[in-house]
Amino acid sequence: MAAKYQRGLHRFALLLTGCTLLLVVAGAMVTSKDAGLSVPDWPLSYGRLMPPMEGNIFYEHGHRMIATAVGLLSIAMAVWLWRSASPRWLKITGLAAVGGVIAQGVLGGITVLWMLPPAVSSSHACLAELFFSTTVAIAVFTSRGWQAGAVPVEDRGLLPLRFVALFLPVFVLFQVALGATARHKAIGSIYHIANSALVTSAVLYVTLRILLHFAKHDALRRSAIVMLVVTFAQVFLGIAAYMSRLATADAVQPIPVMVTFTVMHVAVGALTMAASVLLAIQVCRNVRRVAAPQASARYVTVS
Repeated sequence: MAAKYQRGLHRFALLLTGCTLLLVVAGAMVTSKDAGLSVPDWPLSYGRLMPPMEGNIFYEHGHRMIATAVGLLSIAMAVWLWRSASPRWLKITGLAAVGGVIAQGVLGGITVLWMLPPAVSSSHACLAELFFSTTVAIAVFTSRGWQAGAVPVEDRGLLPLRFVALFLPVFVLFQVALGATARHKAIGSIYHIANSALVTSAVLYVTLRILLHFAKHDALRRSAIVMLVVTFAQVFLGIAAYMSRLATADAVQPIPVMVTFTVMHVAVGALTMAASVLLAIQVCRNVRRVAAPQASARYVTVS
């Protein structure tokens, strides 16, 4: 039996998701403004809870303040889920989110104390994407549409759609890792740029296959369209960020146009990661593999 829809819980999950995206933007601002070491200590800032919010301290300490708020919201979300009638797996997902935000905070502190080591900084960036995707998943799991139940459809393709849909978030995360390591100057940007063509091709394959064969399935269609939109937005922003960085390479301080495109690229990257996770969730929930040529009477084909 499906759990009862809880409007307050779902809205709180949406609040957590929005605040987490704001946290991703704040973190991108820190890196883009070269403000990572503007506050040299942790967990305090210059030995106090609230230092003067001036210069790059505004970006670094502001990032920490938002992170603290997200951490508290994550704990509240986990407690609410645990005390609600939500299924056990969703309660565990809430606890996993708390574990993720704690790990993210520790990694953020280590990046400061160890003077921005590329490996730790890149891991911090990748974990941020995973944590954001987790909050998006919780928001989906608590939504009215999810509580309404699945609408199974049959997949008769040569390559199982569930397999490629599950592979897509892994591929996107690898692209995020390449971008993070390039951003923290551990590798060249060429690897991130080259792999973007492969990721885009994978996105096109999965989404067009859904739109061609399951266009009448609302959840699958919407997930595929969202995935397509954010992917092409991300490609455009990636080109804009790279070109603006080349154009301002000789600047002494980060130039606003470069900072803007780079931060937007990071933010939409988080949305792309979350969209791939959402697409995989919807495919795994609704798509059933049919090996035999005859359709099973148990499922409804809507393609």
